[in-house]
Amino acid sequence: MAQVTTATIDDVLRAASIVHRYVTPVPLFRSYALEKRLGLPPHRQVWIKDYGWTPVGSFKVMGALAWMDRHAQEIGTRPVAAHSSGNFACGISFAGMKYQKKVIIVMPESAPRVKFEMTKSFGAEIRTYDITNDHLTGIRDKMTRAIVEDEGALQASPYDDNDVIAGNGVGGFEITSDLKRMERSLSHFLCPVSGGGLMAGHALAIADAFPDARIIGVEPDTADDFRQSLAANERVRLDHPSGICDGLLSYDVGLHNWPILKQWVKESVAVPDLETKRAMAYLYEEHGLRSEPSGAITIAAALREPARLEGNGDIVFVLSGRNIDESPFRTWIADAKI
Repeated sequence: MAQVTTATIDDVLRAASIVHRYVTPVPLFRSYALEKRLGLPPHRQVWIKDYGWTPVGSFKVMGALAWMDRHAQEIGTRPVAAHSSGNFACGISFAGMKYQKKVIIVMPESAPRVKFEMTKSFGAEIRTYDITNDHLTGIRDKMTRAIVEDEGALQASPYDDNDVIAGNGVGGFEITSDLKRMERSLSHFLCPVSGGGLMAGHALAIADAFPDARIIGVEPDTADDFRQSLAANERVRLDHPSGICDGLLSYDVGLHNWPILKQWVKESVAVPDLETKRAMAYLYEEHGLRSEPSGAITIAAALREPARLEGNGDIVFVLSGRNIDESPFRTWIADAKI
């Protein structure tokens, strides 16, 4: 197999000017509550990078903008096709609106309503499929491929693409820039992992600025393809990833993501859904944040294994998105108290 080229920190830095043309950096806020809960000494601080503040409610807009800018001339008057559980749908639709490109999204019919509504608000067309048997039928990929072949669309990957990785990495660059400006050190960085687009981009930036920091992936225990891949030292594909973290249910880590993750991310924590619900409740009670499960899962990992965070530097958690419908949110935080 030919060697796969991967994104670099230089690609991340170049993508920053594109992303910041449309999206201002989201806050890196200090969590005094988590510092107390984790029993940290005064010299260690906890920071949360909350991508719920972006115009699409998640980090996905960064990679989508970088991809759209790179391919705008190639797209021309053709449509853009992509499959997404919802957040990349919002991100690429926002980018399509900014670059005046038609976007067609293949989404599971069970995706959160808020993600449907936001995607449509940016002008995209949505086509749905049944995710419950996709692992048997492959209908998601078939539908996306048909849009490419029958309608001449250019396909955008939600994560397995160097431009998407570089764009997502802009958030990591923002984190390191903030910490450096405050003259802080970093000992632990926790970020969700699915296909790897978020973590790969952030890992490039974190490793460049803080080479001694432990970069820790977090996954649902029923969708832990990256953790299994680390153990096997090769990409492992899951037959049927499941759970409440709809944004973390990729079948495997992307080809372009794996070399970066393998180099910089040496550990991944698998978290049960119940503990993710408890983290959602914790964020809501302590910070007033409505996080979707895929975002809160990093906090769940900390509450589950605080000993993993022993060290001397600061800790950064990525809260990847807030796009969740009211009813399941209320149900899940109620479940956390049972």
